[in-house]
This record gives sequence, C-alpha cells and structure tokens, in this order.
Amino acid sequence: MTLPDYSFETLALARGARFVAGVDEVGRGPLAGPVSAAAVVLDPANIPDGLNDSKKLTAARRERLADWIMVHCDWSVAHVGVADIDRLNIYHAAHLAMCRAVAGLRLPPCHVLVDGNRVPRDMGLSAEAVVRGDARCLTIAAASILAKVLRDRIMVDLAQQHPGYGWAANAGYPTPAHKRALLDLGITPHHRRSFAPVHNILCKD
Repeated sequence: MTLPDYSFETLALARGARFVAGVDEVGRGPLAGPVSAAAVVLDPANIPDGLNDSKKLTAARRERLADWIMVHCDWSVAHVGVADIDRLNIYHAAHLAMCRAVAGLRLPPCHVLVDGNRVPRDMGLSAEAVVRGDARCLTIAAASILAKVLRDRIMVDLAQQHPGYGWAANAGYPTPAHKRALLDLGITPHHRRSFAPVHNILCKD
C-alpha cells in the first residue's frame, strides 16, 4: 500500500513558500448535516506516524491523530450548513467550506494543496488541486482526518437531538436504515431538502 508523502509540500517550499496548507472536505454525500472542511499546516520537522487518508484509518486512530493535529499544528475547520447547501448546491457549498477553513488559519498560507481536481475559485491564494490528495499528500491527509472527526462529532450530537436516524453510526449518509427513518419519522431541519431522497418525500407530502 502506498502511503501519502511530503513531496508536494517539498516542491512548494523549494519554490519559496514558507507555510503550505492542505485542505480537504467531508460530507458531500450525506442526506443530513453540514459539509465540513479542514485546513492544516504541518511542521515538516514534526510529522506524526500514521497519517493517511481518513477513510483508511480506524475511528480510534483518526481520533488520536485529530487530537494530535489540534495540539501541534496550525489548523482550522469550517462547516457549511444545510440552508447554504440547498441554496448553493453541494459542490459550491463544499468549496465555500474549503475557502473558510483556509481563511481561518492563524497565518495565511503561501500555498494551498487542495484535495480534488479543482481549486475553489474564491480561494484567492496560490493553490493547486491534487487528485486523490488525501491518499498522496501528508498535509491533505491530515486535513481529511480533522474534517471527518469534527464532522462526525457534530453528527453524534445531532443524533442525540434527533434519535432514530442512526446519525451517530451513519454520519447522515443514505444507509437503508436512514432512508427508512426518513419515511417513518419524517424530515428534520438538518436534512438537505435539495437531495433527491429528501426532496421526493417533500414532493409526496
């Protein structure tokens, strides 16, 4: 298994960048909850072992690494809620979350490594898109971990307020149990009304 490395960051530093941020988002696919993005600047002299694409890590490992990142790194997380997701569409809402996360860093980065194939047009900084960046680039991997852990924590809190949808386990994704609960329990204020399974129920009603 190939692991992410620091080569994208090394190239940017060699071109004169002092602070290189990675940014990644999580939560494009769920029917409920925000889309979240994290931005992280790693210290090249202090990179923890085990950083990888958040999807390839156990929940316990993600939690430990997220806690480490929050203590040792410049980091920022931004959440864009369902009203903006429904107003903008999920693609633009995810890009808005990325821009807000980068803007929230203590120091403006000299260069931003963005997971995906497009740099958000409002980023306003030197940036490059890295396809499958969370699996190839350590700084983006760190951002992917932080975004997932902090979004998951929001969904656990929302699950306590709205029991029955399974959000603590499914994080709002359209599992069969979640879709059944939509039919049985109805739509909450945290559901994305522009997403087809939710929209279709609203149209029936």
